[in-house]
Amino acid sequence: MTVTQFQDLPLADRDREWDSAAADRRVRKWAGAEDKPNEKYRNAHLWYDASQADEFGAYKLPIADVVNGELKAVPRAIMSAGAIMDGARGGVDLPEDEIGRVKSHLAKYYAKMGETPPWER
Repeated sequence: MTVTQFQDLPLADRDREWDSAAADRRVRKWAGAEDKPNEKYRNAHLWYDASQADEFGAYKLPIADVVNGELKAVPRAIMSAGAIMDGARGGVDLPEDEIGRVKSHLAKYYAKMGETPPWER
């Protein structure tokens, strides 16, 4: 199980809608991962279960979408993931020792947006 490496993706427009399912379809196509996940697909998420890396269900906390052919972090996706990491919607089932690393990854995107993560407010 592992936290994905911080990619420092460019930010999409702040007002871009976030539709996780639609973004997933675009990311799969862009990454050439329509049959099974690969590294490019992984970069759109914050966490994945490395023991099941060939399964789409192993990937959690998507934060990116393909915009004009480029993978970009979507502010509303970052805020959604941040809320989940703060306990919204029942939180997320991750290994306890990786929660801090996921929050650290997210905090870098919050800083890029000029905001404070919800767990620090």
